[in-house]
Amino acid sequence: MSTGSGAHSAPAPNSHDDTVSDDATATAPGTAPAVAAGPAATPRKGTFSSLRIRNYRLFATGQMVSNTGTWMQRIAQDWLVLSLTGSSTAVGITTALQFLPMLLFGLYGGVIADRFAKRKLLLLTQSAMGITGLALAALTLSGQVQVWHVYLTAFVLGLVTVLDNPARQAFVAEMVGQDELRNAVSLNSANFQSARLIGPAVAGVLITAFGSGWAFLLNGLSFIAPLTGLLMMRTAELHKVDRVPRSKGQLREGLRYVSGRPDLIWPIVLVGFIGTFGFNFPIWLTAFVHHVYHQGAGTYSLFNGLMAAGSLIGALLAARRASSRLRLVVGAAMLFGALEIAAALAPSFWVFAALLVLIGTVGLTINVTANSSIQMATDPAMRGRVMSLFMMVFVGGTPLGAPLVGWITDTFGPRIGFMAGGVVSLAAAVLIGLILARVGGLRLKIDLRRGHQHLAFVPRAPGDAQSAERALAPAA
Repeated sequence: MSTGSGAHSAPAPNSHDDTVSDDATATAPGTAPAVAAGPAATPRKGTFSSLRIRNYRLFATGQMVSNTGTWMQRIAQDWLVLSLTGSSTAVGITTALQFLPMLLFGLYGGVIADRFAKRKLLLLTQSAMGITGLALAALTLSGQVQVWHVYLTAFVLGLVTVLDNPARQAFVAEMVGQDELRNAVSLNSANFQSARLIGPAVAGVLITAFGSGWAFLLNGLSFIAPLTGLLMMRTAELHKVDRVPRSKGQLREGLRYVSGRPDLIWPIVLVGFIGTFGFNFPIWLTAFVHHVYHQGAGTYSLFNGLMAAGSLIGALLAARRASSRLRLVVGAAMLFGALEIAAALAPSFWVFAALLVLIGTVGLTINVTANSSIQMATDPAMRGRVMSLFMMVFVGGTPLGAPLVGWITDTFGPRIGFMAGGVVSLAAAVLIGLILARVGGLRLKIDLRRGHQHLAFVPRAPGDAQSAERALAPAA
C-alpha cells in the first residue's frame, strides 16, 4: 500500500488542474466549455482499483456488513411507523427527525472532523449507531414499542450521524490518497447500494415472518464488522493529513471558502434541492405500496431493491469514469426530475417498477459525481467542513421537505406527491444550469440542422472560454 504525507495524498489548495478539465478550455465549433473536477487527461483505471489498498479493503468490508443492517433497519422502521399510525405524514416525521440534527448541527460536525483523528471518531460513532439499533430491537421485541420511541431513536441516530458523516467522507482520502479518491468514493456508493439490494430483501422476509424487531437486532450487531475493520487498520499506512488546530471562526472560514467557489457552491445548492424534495422515497414508496397497489412489506422491499439495483449500476459506471463534470451533475438532475414525474404518472405496476431502476441509476450519478468533484476540488484542511456542508444540505434538508411532501402525499395522493418532488428537482436543475452557464460566460445554442448538435452551451464572446475557466476554477 502506498503511503504519503498530506501534501501527496490530497489536492493542493486552489489547484487549477483539480477543477478544470479539458472541456473547460475546448473551443472547437459546436462544443462548449464545461467545468469538471479532475485533471484533463486522467488515465482510466480499473473499476475496483482502490480495493488494492489493505486499509480501504477492511473499511469497505465492514461498511458492506453494516450498510446491509442499516437498510434492514430503514425498511423495518418505515414499515413499523406505517403499521403503528397508518400515516405517510408519520413516516415523513420519522425521516425528518433522523436528519434534523444534520440541518441544525451539520457544520459543527465538519469542524470537529477537521480537528480530531477521523479513525478514532469513527470508532465512537459506529459504536453509538450499533447501540441505537439494539435499543430499538429491545423495545420492539418486548412488545413495548410506541411511535415516539421510533421518533426518539431516529433523532439520536441523527445526532451521531452529524459526526459520522463528515469523518467517514474525509477518512476515505486518508486511506487511499488523492490518486484513488474518485474511485473510492464511487465504490463507497456501490457498496452502499449493494447493501441496499440485500438489506430490504432480508428485511421483507424478517418483517413478514417474525416482525420488525429482528431486523433492528441484526442491524445493531452488524456494526461489529466496521469496528473490527477500523481496529485492524495499519495506521502507519494512512495518508497523513494535518489536523486543524482549535481556533475561533473556523465555521465562518469554511462558509467563506465555499461561498467564494462557484465550482463548490452551486453543486451543493443543487443537491440540496434534490435531497430536500426529490429523495423522499420512504414516503412515496410506502404510499404507493399501501394506497395505490394495496400490497405489503414484500412489495415495499421489492421497490427498494429495484432502486438499489439501478443505483448499483450507476455507482459502478461512476467508478469507471475518469472525471467528475459539473455538466453531468446538472444533466443528471434534469433527467432525475423528469423520471420522477414519469413514475408518478406510470399507468401500471411494472412500468412504475421499471422507472424506479432508472431513477436509482440517475440519482446515484448525481450523488457520486457531485461528491467526488467537491472532494477533489477542496483543500484537505477544509475537507471536513466542506463535506459536512454538502451532507447538511443533501440530507439535512429532509426535515424541511419530508413533512411537506408527506402532507402533500396524504392530502392529494401518492401520484401528486411524487410528481411534486420531480417538478422541484427538474426546475432546480434547469435554474442552476443556467446560473452556471452565466457565471461561465456561456449561452445556449440551438441548431436544428441535420448532423449538428442540436443543443450546446457555447461562449457568448470569443474571449469568454478563458473567462469561464477563470470564473469556475479556484482562485489563484
